[in-house]
Amino acid sequence: MKKVISTERIPIKLWLDDIEEGALEQARHLANLPFAVHHVAIMADSHEGYGMPIGGVLATENVIIPNAVGVDIGCGMCAVKTSLTEIDQASLKKIMGEIRKLVPVGFDHHKEKQDESLMPKVEGRYEIVDREYQAALKQIGTLGGGNHFIEIQKGSDGHIWIMVHSGSRNFGLKIAEHYNKEAVELNNRIFSIVPKKWDLAHLPTDSKEGQMYIREMQYCVNFAYANRKLMTDRIMSAFLDVLPGVTFEPMINIAHNYALLENHFGKNVWVHRKGATLATRNTIGIIPGSQGSKSYIVRGKGNRDSFQSCSHGAGRKLGRRQARRTLNLEEEKLKLDKQGIIHTVRGVKDLDEATGAYKDIGIVLANQEDLVEILVELSPLAVIKG
Repeated sequence: MKKVISTERIPIKLWLDDIEEGALEQARHLANLPFAVHHVAIMADSHEGYGMPIGGVLATENVIIPNAVGVDIGCGMCAVKTSLTEIDQASLKKIMGEIRKLVPVGFDHHKEKQDESLMPKVEGRYEIVDREYQAALKQIGTLGGGNHFIEIQKGSDGHIWIMVHSGSRNFGLKIAEHYNKEAVELNNRIFSIVPKKWDLAHLPTDSKEGQMYIREMQYCVNFAYANRKLMTDRIMSAFLDVLPGVTFEPMINIAHNYALLENHFGKNVWVHRKGATLATRNTIGIIPGSQGSKSYIVRGKGNRDSFQSCSHGAGRKLGRRQARRTLNLEEEKLKLDKQGIIHTVRGVKDLDEATGAYKDIGIVLANQEDLVEILVELSPLAVIKG
């Protein structure tokens, strides 16, 4: 931990020195919520989000906050270690070409509905899940856009790895928007003391709306996992098409946008992790870098001060528009070309996901040595971005 701010209703514990003013103001809002418990934890990759900073961890009693989970519910990482210890450029390019045929990216979906057995089981009635389910049959196994990616990497353990970052596609967005709107209307009716401009409207967990949000949020977490698993299965099939005989270890999976009922400091509380990863003792996690920088397989240390959490990545240092305005396209391409990475930075529109748009992953890892230990360091070989 780098410092503690003790000027608000509850303390704010930070794992970074350089938090931007907007994110710090949002952290202060969290610390002054009447139902926030014990302290607020701000991870090493934190930056300003919507309502709550990305890289924030908030514990609440008897309420849940849709905007403290965010719009990509269940978004997370998965990684698979292969039996390969080397891969030549020709094979790598063939594999990437096969992956692009199998996994739609950006706004693209499958043209046909996927097998329903790939979807999480629907039990009982849902409001948004029921409405969006048929569309989701074409979305499962798709990457999405923004900072979502597929990478082929070389590990410090000598093996080639596969890594995927993706979420719940349109499910998460629709559920987040719907229940935040319900929370705003409810807070207006009960004259909530939480200022509306904070964008932190809440739902009592014992209310009909709160219970339904929890159920739909959990379905999103399960769908996001199923989405990553299907993509990973198809990426593995692309490897086998090009390099028959390769084998794969079990997939590591971990989410970083969700809320869960946990026990901390003697209380059962709803822990909201928005761009933060579970890091209980011996939990195996994944902390990706930016396009062109290293990623890490880590083991949690179970630090109670972070609500047993850690960062979910490197964290942005430039907003998307700012990156496009200020970064030099040729310099960013050269950074990747010098490393021999097959990358996706082609034009100015791609600069929002260039290496220069993100914080130094080495500093982010150093700032959370009390939260995780590094097991494997992964260097990118080839990247597909949404």
